[in-house]
Formats: sequence, structure tokens, C-alpha cells
Amino acid sequence: MMVADMSYSTTQARQDVLETVADAIDDLARALAALGAAYEELEEHLADELEELLFGPVQGAYGRARRTHADFAARHGLGTRTFTPPQPGAPSGGLKGFLDDAVTAAGSADATLATLQDSMLPVEVGDPELRAGLANVRELVADVPRHARGLLRSFGR
Repeated sequence: MMVADMSYSTTQARQDVLETVADAIDDLARALAALGAAYEELEEHLADELEELLFGPVQGAYGRARRTHADFAARHGLGTRTFTPPQPGAPSGGLKGFLDDAVTAAGSADATLATLQDSMLPVEVGDPELRAGLANVRELVADVPRHARGLLRSFGR
């Protein structure tokens, strides 16, 4: 009986990890949608800067998070889900609004993954690849708020 309980706990813990990573992926998708909308508002030089400093890292984090999610699910025989990018919100705040939305969404993804890492659940489910993937995603989005502030300053000139 003890083995069945432990197996269920491990399976449930892995499912919880998968769902938490999926929540972060949804946040990163929202950030990408907002950055895509912001890109459309800019002239070429500034759009290139936004792409290099914000869109590229968030897109990399989104891809890495999706790979981490899919690989973890495959290693442990869990189902995956399909992720569809959301549409950006209305441009009520214009460029600044889109950047604020992107920073908020990327920050939410980072906070979700930080909470997951702090819970020690990734260690308990015994998956080093998962831990490395989560750390990599967080590294990719770490500078998003700072870069967004810098870009907003340069856009105002």
C-alpha cells in the first residue's frame, strides 16, 4: 500500500510541475503578443532594437519553456497540451502600454518559475533536465524589465 501512495504522490507532483510550467508558458506567450504589437508601432531602427533586447530573449524563453514542458512530460509519460499564442490587447496605452504588458507577463512567468524552484518540487521529482530548463528560462527573461525601461527612455527622444 505504501508504494501505491508514493507512486501517486510522485505522479501528482510531476503533474503539478507540468501545470505550473504551462502557466509560465502562457505568460510568456502573452509577453510575446504584446512585444509583437509594440514592434508594429515602431520605425525600423527602434523595432530592431526591441527585437534584439526584448523579443529575442522572450521568444527564446518561450521556446525553451515549451521544450522543457514537452521533454519533461515525455520522460515521465505525462500528457502535454497545445499552446496557442494570445492576441495582444487593444493599444489603449500605445507603445508604453504594450511594453508594460510584456514586462508584466514576463515578470509573472519568472515569478511562477521562481516559486516552483523555491518549492523544491523539481528536486523532489528528480529531474535535472527540468531544473536546468527552468533556470535557463529565468536567465533569458531576467533583463526584460531593465531593457524595457531603457527602450522606453530612448523612444521618448
